[in-house]
Amino acid sequence: MTASNLMLSALRRSRPLSTLSRLLANPNPNSNSNSLTSQPAIPSRNSLASFHFPSCQSFSTRTDDDSDFLASESPTASEPINFKLDAITEGVVNGSNVFEESIFPVGALLESCHDLTGLPWWIIIASSTLAMRMTLFPLLVLQMYKIKQISLCFPKLPPLLPPPLSGRSYWEQITIFRKERRAICCPPFSWFLAYLSVQCPCFLLWMTSIRRMSLNNHPGFDCGGTLWFQNLTEFPHGGLAFIFPLLIAGLHYVNVQLSFDISSIQNTGGLLGLLSKYYKYYLIFLTLPMFFIGYCIPQGSLVYWITNSSFTIIQQVSLKHPVVGVKLGLLDKDSPKPPAISEEMVTPESVSLDSPTKWRKVSPENLSPDELLALSVQLLSSGHRDRAISMLQMALKKDPNHIKALIVMGHTLLQEGLHAEATDHLERAISKLFLAGHPTTEDVNHLILTLQWAGVACISQGNKAAGIVHLERVASLEEPEDPKSKAHYFDGLLLLA
Repeated sequence: MTASNLMLSALRRSRPLSTLSRLLANPNPNSNSNSLTSQPAIPSRNSLASFHFPSCQSFSTRTDDDSDFLASESPTASEPINFKLDAITEGVVNGSNVFEESIFPVGALLESCHDLTGLPWWIIIASSTLAMRMTLFPLLVLQMYKIKQISLCFPKLPPLLPPPLSGRSYWEQITIFRKERRAICCPPFSWFLAYLSVQCPCFLLWMTSIRRMSLNNHPGFDCGGTLWFQNLTEFPHGGLAFIFPLLIAGLHYVNVQLSFDISSIQNTGGLLGLLSKYYKYYLIFLTLPMFFIGYCIPQGSLVYWITNSSFTIIQQVSLKHPVVGVKLGLLDKDSPKPPAISEEMVTPESVSLDSPTKWRKVSPENLSPDELLALSVQLLSSGHRDRAISMLQMALKKDPNHIKALIVMGHTLLQEGLHAEATDHLERAISKLFLAGHPTTEDVNHLILTLQWAGVACISQGNKAAGIVHLERVASLEEPEDPKSKAHYFDGLLLLA
């Protein structure tokens, strides 16, 4: 409808309507004649020809002599219609381009930077990408700071789901949760999506705008590259065509490895850790399709993509550095790394690990089982799982009935996917805990956790019946009074359900 309206408006403006104006201004040209005998003036064929009608015929009766009728035909009437379609089409295209520029102003911004600096287009694309990412960097730091506050406040919050036999509805429990969150000044959980909700639209906006400029042969793009990619409007081709796709796939793989490093996955247990593991495998699988997708993207867009991915790698490496984290307020000075296993399973007084030099002075064979257990927990927290397993094996060799070593060993083997070996160690720990005459609060907490892990290990092997038996033992226990043990107790009930 818009194109047709533009064509009609152009058609009206293409010829002056002088004849029609005169008719409207003076509908009765012979004012002195009798109104009864006067007839309205009939516009001539020449005046109608100004409208470019294909065949304008008079309404008078045709005479017998066809020659007069044919002679009255104006040669202009038989000419083809000329609506100046080229001008109209150009107007429509220009109008659509103005509309797109108003929505996607990135092209105009890049054009202004290019006119101002005179730099090649590939430098303009790369520098604008860096400027955009650096503009978004404070938002990322703010989000990480808010997430840190949430992690500190989360243990103080009530569970999102109502506890069993509490008589509360889901809405009542959520209301209590929100009230407690406001009471302790915990930031809203929407901060988890703050940076992503801004970065993704910016990435797509930049990518779409540069791709449109490349495909539309923007002035200067045909010679705005360098090295092997002189023409930014072309797709990768030739003997060096593999460089851009290989860089795209390689940078994606490195970003995935940095995002899902060993320590972050091993510190996330349960169902969330399993989902993170499979999601990492999915992203790694996308590396191969991205290599082939790189051949279907203009080289101008590839310059932007590679710059953006390279900045992401630098950003992740910088934020993981302890010094940068302390400077940005994301880490506290002298704050220990959170271990994968709870610190209450070890005896801190049994060994001092303040300085790495002490590790070299003491041989592992001369350490006690408690000291070996503490050392294994430190190794697990730093991601050295193989060395931690060897330390636990030495501790169990010295004391086969060491309950804490059995629990940590079973949990570590469960994370390694060795379900049969994990089940053996966990069931041995369960038997020792059940034989304890007067279990302490710590023993009850260890028993609840060990029963859950043993149930998961059995179910992972396909033995659902044995796994359910372990989980039903959690339900048979009395509800503990300790808040941490109570939370683990409810987790076991939820897992059983």
